[in-house]
Amino acid sequence: MLAMFNIMETFAYITLITLIAGSGGTGLGGVVGALLKTDSNRTISLLLSLAGGIMLSVVCLDLMVEAVESAQQVTGHAPLLVSAALLVGVGVVYGLNWLIDRKTGAEVEHTSDPDHPQTHDDLDELIHADHLNEHRRNQDSKMSLYIAGIVMACAIALHNVPEGMTIGASFAAPDGALESTGLVMAVLIGLHNIPEGMAVAVPLLSGGMSRIKAVLTTAACALPTVLGAWLGFWLGDIGPLGLSLSLSFASGAMLYVVFGEILPQSVLMHRSKMPAFFVIVGMLLGLMIIYY
Repeated sequence: MLAMFNIMETFAYITLITLIAGSGGTGLGGVVGALLKTDSNRTISLLLSLAGGIMLSVVCLDLMVEAVESAQQVTGHAPLLVSAALLVGVGVVYGLNWLIDRKTGAEVEHTSDPDHPQTHDDLDELIHADHLNEHRRNQDSKMSLYIAGIVMACAIALHNVPEGMTIGASFAAPDGALESTGLVMAVLIGLHNIPEGMAVAVPLLSGGMSRIKAVLTTAACALPTVLGAWLGFWLGDIGPLGLSLSLSFASGAMLYVVFGEILPQSVLMHRSKMPAFFVIVGMLLGLMIIYY
């Protein structure tokens, strides 16, 4: 009975901090976007680069190490198991991103240009807010706007679910071995969600939505983070194998988000050497956080 109570207490705690990191971060970004109705590519680029660098350190030096150690309890081929689950995480997020881009890219003139980079070059593209805004400008049907909104929510969820999984799986590690890592990831996710919230709120406001409704809608977009945390905690709580698979899958998804989305986008948004330096600083900060 006591063990069950402890699990429920941990579950409620995970839900709370993930809700704050997810909806709190995007909601704060929505407030900034509602007040300023603009965003700074340079500021967003450097903030994303810094958060991306810290995430790399946490994933590679903490989460993956714990995944290998957990897998070693059930198999003699732990590195292969972790690598396979990590590649699945990369493949799933990449495949879903590719599918959404393929279905929606042609509808936005900017992204359908043959000279456009083979990745997103601003935050609106990353979360498909440009897709929604295009429908608003064309005064398309309510169904078109609804579908565009669903696409935007799905694009955001692709990032938020694996981010939430890292939090949930961290708290499932035995003896609280990764509890501090889970808290660090929650803070990072909250910071990372601020510019995303700004990018969601600005086109909604431009389309005529009220400030309060835009902020609430923006905060709601991050609710999938909580679902990811629940999934990560549930898989991690099954046992060493479940914990290893959960951490590995989430790590792979996070690595794809960092290398395939955040870092290319940061460079395209602020074309200089500064994003690279901020990534390095972020990695060093992550190292300090892990070992101190």
